[in-house]
Amino acid sequence: MTQHTESGSTDTRVEHLPEQSRFALYLGDSLAAYADYSQRGDLRDFDHTVTDPNFRGRGLAAEIVRFALDETRKEGLKIGTSCSYVEKFVAEHPEYRN
Repeated sequence: MTQHTESGSTDTRVEHLPEQSRFALYLGDSLAAYADYSQRGDLRDFDHTVTDPNFRGRGLAAEIVRFALDETRKEGLKIGTSCSYVEKFVAEHPEYRN
């Protein structure tokens, strides 16, 4: 699944890369943020979220996590929150609680 958005003059692309167990957000050709996960049965456990230091302060972590959680729900999977950022995000957005 790939989604394109236009953010100002920068092309933003978010992708699910299942072969890498990763959701990735690109600004132009640059990997700006990603959320990694492991999957066991019907649980997708997010264990690592990173924003490149050059792109911090733009809300990209929230954007990639929201996309990842939305896709996880569409696939009928439960959400695990081993990553502290994802745990905090889910606490602030109860619609993502299992």
